[in-house]
Amino acid sequence: MRDMTHEVFNQVPPLVDHDLADDPALLDGLRREGAGWAAEELHALGRLAGTAEAQEHGRLANEHPPVLHTHDRYGHRVDEVEFHPSWHHLMRTAVEHGLHARPWSDPRPGAHVARAAKFYTWRVDAGHGCPVSMTYAAIPALRLQPDLAAQYEPLLTSEEYDFGLRAPLGKRGLIAGMSMTEKQGGSDVRANTTTAAPQADGTYRLVGHKWFTSAPMSDVFLTLAQAPGGLTCFLVPRVLPDGTLNPLRLMRLKDKLGNKSNASSEVEYHQAHAWRVGDEGRGVRTIIEMVNMTRLDCLIGAAAGMRQGVTAAAHHAAHRVTFGKAVAEHPLMQNVLADLAVESEAATTLMLRLAGAVDRGETGFKRLSLAVGKYWVTKRWPSHAAESLECLGGNGYVEDSGMPRLFRESPLNSVWEGSGNVAALDVLRAMLKEPDSVTAFFEEVESASGADPRLDAAVRRVKDSLTDTATLELRARRVVERLALVLQGSLLVRHGHPAVADAFCASRLGGDWGAAFGTLPPGLDLATVIERATPKIG
Repeated sequence: MRDMTHEVFNQVPPLVDHDLADDPALLDGLRREGAGWAAEELHALGRLAGTAEAQEHGRLANEHPPVLHTHDRYGHRVDEVEFHPSWHHLMRTAVEHGLHARPWSDPRPGAHVARAAKFYTWRVDAGHGCPVSMTYAAIPALRLQPDLAAQYEPLLTSEEYDFGLRAPLGKRGLIAGMSMTEKQGGSDVRANTTTAAPQADGTYRLVGHKWFTSAPMSDVFLTLAQAPGGLTCFLVPRVLPDGTLNPLRLMRLKDKLGNKSNASSEVEYHQAHAWRVGDEGRGVRTIIEMVNMTRLDCLIGAAAGMRQGVTAAAHHAAHRVTFGKAVAEHPLMQNVLADLAVESEAATTLMLRLAGAVDRGETGFKRLSLAVGKYWVTKRWPSHAAESLECLGGNGYVEDSGMPRLFRESPLNSVWEGSGNVAALDVLRAMLKEPDSVTAFFEEVESASGADPRLDAAVRRVKDSLTDTATLELRARRVVERLALVLQGSLLVRHGHPAVADAFCASRLGGDWGAAFGTLPPGLDLATVIERATPKIG
């Protein structure tokens, strides 16, 4: 007679000891977009990201969120944020691998593509990616003020992680943040009320309250304030050159849905010292250089999250047995997994093409396509994360699986820099004010003309949808969605695996698709699509 009550079997092995860069769409795009030279270092980072140690650092950083200390034990104002050692380990790794700035210090052809691929691969914790991304994005904006760039850029591009409140120009490396939104305006930064008073020495003094400042432990921030000449961009250090604290008061840390390892705060400027970046009254145009680069990183992060979700789902389905066979052998689960994989590959292919546009200075194409891609890929991630979680059943709903953390993270990238409406309306703005961007967009899309009739028909439909200008704003989301789909379809038809391109065109463009994942039509090569998403462990 058995006396065991708890026998463990039919469990999925841990998803560790694999190369996160072993991703066909990623590696093909890396070579295609001119960064094949980075494959070896990408694989090294991918193998590191796949270790149990790296995954544990990501878990610990998330489980032990930052803590704000406004005062020391004696009552002195300190405004410091304390992080778990795993946070610092992740940041150090990211900086040492150049994820924060290497394309600016080593601008060889394909540098931004290589950096995008590595940022995508180092996905053990999304929270620490925020300051990494903002540092990357700050440099093109800072270059509009050459005297400041000459001082700060060498430290922002340094691959030494030097945490701590010290005068920035005396440190070995710097991290940058961005502080724009205010409680009364949100995405409408022109409604900002923070003021900037010019001083005799050429600096400014800032007074105001910022509602959402991520990574407040950063060394310097780009921020917006109302100067005499209008809304202006400023560089604000946490510590002044003489070693005293700049009066930036950290009021509280935000209790967020996800992104727990990253500190996000409310900040008040009490006559804070600041240096102007760009001309007075040109603040939005100055800081948009930073916004555009963070927009790319939002897309990369969402694509990375999709890959993380589908690989977890495919791994589980390959090893779990139900009703006498592996979950992945059941036809309906094959439909779900393949559909998730198609969405993931479309996102990865698009993000690499856009990184390539940054490398090659394709201003027109980048202007419109980046807004289109940011809107669509970040919008797709939450539903993708939810379906990936469900593939693990009840196990996916348990924190130990990591899937709830992925799901909580998924809405962030669409909110960052502005909601979906902001991105959609920016597409319309680009189409109206920069018609060359429309030309460049359709030249790219129509380079696949004749390759797939479903794509050709979809392109005609999206062009027709642009003729009714009276209702264009009302229909902005639908228009941008269609623009994104034809761009992804064109890229996959030209460069993707035929099985993936066929499934994408049949469903997303041909209309033979339901409202949920797992509704692909019959007749597709689902096995090949799933195999490309299934990680190889051991």
